[in-house]
Amino acid sequence: MMNILHSGLGMIKGLRKPISLLAFSCFVSLGTLVLYNLPFFEYVADNTNETTGGKLFLLGSLVVIMLVLNFMMTYLVMFLLRMVGRILLAILSIINATAVYFIYTYNVIIDATTIENVFNTRYSEASGFFSWSLWLSIFVFGVLPALYCLFQPVVIGRVKRLAICCGSSLAIILAIASMHISQTLWISQHDTELGGLLQPWSYVVNICRVASFTHDEQAEEIKLADGKIADEEKTVVVLVIGESARKANFQLYGYQRDTNPLLAKREDLKVYQATSCATYTTAGTKAILEPQNSDDLYELLPNYAYRTGVDVTWRTSNWGEPPIHIEEYLTNEQLGEQYPDENIYHDAILLKGLRERITSSQKNKVLVILHTSTSHGPKYADKYPKAFEVYKPVARNVEEGEKNIDWLVNAYDNTIRYTDYLLDSLITTLSTMNDWHSAMIFISDHGESLGENKMFMHGLPMKLAPKEQYEIPFLVWTSEHFRTYKPDSELPEVLEQHYIFHSVLNLLAIESPAYNKDFDIFK
Repeated sequence: MMNILHSGLGMIKGLRKPISLLAFSCFVSLGTLVLYNLPFFEYVADNTNETTGGKLFLLGSLVVIMLVLNFMMTYLVMFLLRMVGRILLAILSIINATAVYFIYTYNVIIDATTIENVFNTRYSEASGFFSWSLWLSIFVFGVLPALYCLFQPVVIGRVKRLAICCGSSLAIILAIASMHISQTLWISQHDTELGGLLQPWSYVVNICRVASFTHDEQAEEIKLADGKIADEEKTVVVLVIGESARKANFQLYGYQRDTNPLLAKREDLKVYQATSCATYTTAGTKAILEPQNSDDLYELLPNYAYRTGVDVTWRTSNWGEPPIHIEEYLTNEQLGEQYPDENIYHDAILLKGLRERITSSQKNKVLVILHTSTSHGPKYADKYPKAFEVYKPVARNVEEGEKNIDWLVNAYDNTIRYTDYLLDSLITTLSTMNDWHSAMIFISDHGESLGENKMFMHGLPMKLAPKEQYEIPFLVWTSEHFRTYKPDSELPEVLEQHYIFHSVLNLLAIESPAYNKDFDIFK
């Protein structure tokens, strides 16, 4: 027993022996390659058209480049930052482990869209991803390597050694890269996937990109030309921005399940084919509210209507929308304070007291925007009251649903039935307001993947996204004798989200140079 104890102590002491910075950087670089970058090499192997020999040469070259690049960066960070460098490497190890877990579990790539989704996700939603497998993965592949980076004694060495190591590394990288100039076109065609699977560079680079985008978006929005309200008729428009609602699971679009039992009975409901401009909330919501598809930040529908003299209210159980500049912006938590008997985690809270809010308005034009979260993953089953759990059994989250796709679809379909109930209730409320012209428009910010091609949820770049992530429902109801729809022959077969802005201007009788009749569904 004593011999075993002495042997164990000897091993621990051996691990605590100082090593050179050269050796430390080699260990960290090799660990980064093996632990965090196998998805990158799997993608290259599956998508290159090279012969077997060419594929092996390409993979071997990428292995060398990655080893040398990570070696050089580790050497520089440790040499220049010392203890701060250790902490940075430890943090990167934990983030790497988390990133690879989500890549393997949810088939995502860590691009700018994913990073923006992370920054725009509340804890209440993020906690839905927490599981023992996640924590175990982070501990084994993140925490343990992080401890090595923090506590392994390292002999830093001299500046001359730094110059030799970094100079040699750059020379090797340039030499190997020059041998693959012919791969430039292939790399450019797959740059999003390759960059999104390369750790830690995927999130380091894309965090910088998102920070740059955010800085640009915080610039003052581009004001639209002044408009005016053309009549005094009492009008209310309710725009419902759905979350992750995909067309494929709506009975109204031919889905075999009766996920729209109430709306399907309404002959006065107009159903349009539509696609989203993006696959994540921020960009999808922006596209719904802006007059045209643009990377610039134009004055959004609620801001413009409010400035023109419309009474505008925004009610939300979601987040991630672009800047909203109106007087009344209410979250589900704030509504819950007004209506304590209502469950703030179900979107019926957004409809509470809405009739009274509209009829008490001091203005003749009212715009209500409801930003829901009804079909947002990963815990679809938490998004609706138990009374709407028609399809059973259900997966409690996406991770559980990976093992049984049917259970995941059941939970998701229940959210669509709940959406059906909410929209039907809203239409019923509006239809009884005889003194008002009224309209309800429902459109989703984007779609959702439910296991097709082993993809889940949303957020893939548009050029890679499957149709489930961008084919969305677009539903419209208006009260009698209000507006006349354009015939289908005058509209494209598939509408885009920008039709909302111009159609709502028409409904609210706002005359404006910003209005484009070609993007209006009404005459």
